[in-house]
Amino acid sequence: MKLHRPALIAAAGVAAVLILGTAAGAAPMSAGHSRPPADSLRTLASHVGLRVGTAVNTDKLAADTAYAGIVADQFSTVTAENVMKWDTIEPSRGTENFGPADQLVSFARAHGQLVRGHTLLWHNQIPGWLTAGVADGSITSSALRDIVRRHITDEVSHFRGKIWQWDVANEFFTDSNPSTINPNDFWVSHLGVGIIADAFRWAHAADPHALLFYNDYNIAGEDGSNAKSDAVYAFVRQLRSQGVPVDGVGDQGHLDTQYGFPTLLTQDLRRYTAAGFKVAITEADVRTFVKTTDASQTPTDSLATFAQPYEYSQMLKACLAVRDCLSFTVWGVSDADSWVPNTFKGEGYADIYDVNLNPKAAFTAMQQDLSLAAGGTPHRTGAGAHF
Repeated sequence: MKLHRPALIAAAGVAAVLILGTAAGAAPMSAGHSRPPADSLRTLASHVGLRVGTAVNTDKLAADTAYAGIVADQFSTVTAENVMKWDTIEPSRGTENFGPADQLVSFARAHGQLVRGHTLLWHNQIPGWLTAGVADGSITSSALRDIVRRHITDEVSHFRGKIWQWDVANEFFTDSNPSTINPNDFWVSHLGVGIIADAFRWAHAADPHALLFYNDYNIAGEDGSNAKSDAVYAFVRQLRSQGVPVDGVGDQGHLDTQYGFPTLLTQDLRRYTAAGFKVAITEADVRTFVKTTDASQTPTDSLATFAQPYEYSQMLKACLAVRDCLSFTVWGVSDADSWVPNTFKGEGYADIYDVNLNPKAAFTAMQQDLSLAAGGTPHRTGAGAHF
C-alpha cells in the first residue's frame, strides 16, 4: 500500500479449476464449505490458471459472515492487509503474535486458497520499540541487522509451507526521475542497500519453496515517465545476477481515474518476465473523487462510474496478456474497507464492492473479462509449480 499517484480456453481449463493441492497451503475445501459459484471470479480465473485475490481484514473475517462469504466464494488467494506486518507480529520486543495471521491461513486452507505474505521489510508499520531503540541508540546498527534477520527468519519459518508468495521488500524506490533507492528509507539509512538482498536470502533460507517478490507502486508505467519501472527493472536484474533469490516483481496497481490508465503496464510486465521474473498485480484499486458528505462514497463525476470499471478491466487484461502474471489481488473487499478515504482527502469508491457489499460495475467488468479470457488467454504455468 502506498499513498502517491500511480498514478478465451474454457474446456481445457475446467481440469485446472482452483489448482488445489498444487501449491503451498492449498488443500481441498473443507466439507463444510460448498464449491464456489461457476461465475465467481476465482472459478472463471482458474480456467486460465490465474489466481484472483483480495486483501483481508481479519477482524471482519471473523465478525461478518457476508464479508467472509465473499472472500471464500470470489477469491482463490488472500493477503493479510495488516496482520503479517511487523508491528502486529511483534508488538513488544521478543513477544510474537501470530494468532490473527494463523487464523487467516487456516481460513485459506479451509477454502482452498493460497496466501500471499505481506510484508517482511517496509519502512511503515515498524514496531515502536524498534524505532525508539534505534533513535535513542540502545539498538546499534549491528544489533538492528541481527533483529531484522531474526524477524524474517522467525516469521517465514513460522509459516513455512503455508505461504505461496512473500512480499519480501516493499517500496524502496523514490518517485523522482531518475528514480533511485531512497537513501532516507529507514532500513537503507541505518543498514545500507545490502539489507534488501539479505532479506531475500534470509527468507529463502527459512522457506526455500515460497516465491519471493519485490513489491512497489508505480513500477509499471503508472508514473507516466517509466522512471521507477526502469530503476526497479535494473535493480532486480542486478540482484538476480548476484545470486539473490528474487523470484518475482509485484506491481501494486493503485490507480486514480484523474490520471488515466497507464498505457505501459502490459509492456512493463512483459519486460520483467522476459528477464525471468514472475509478476503479479498485488494491491489493485482505482480511486476517484467522491462526495465527502455521502457515506456511500458516491463519485462527484458520473463519468467516474464508467472510468473506474474500465481501469480495473484494463489492469486485469494486462495481467491476462502476460503468461507469467500469476495473480491479481484487489486491495480490500469493499469501499467500506478501503484505505483510500483515510489517505486521499476527498477520494474513495476504490474497490469492486460498494459499502454495503454489493458488487459494482468493476466486479462485473472483471467477471466478463475472465469469462472471455477462457477462449484464448495463455494458461499460467507457474501458479504453484514450486510445490
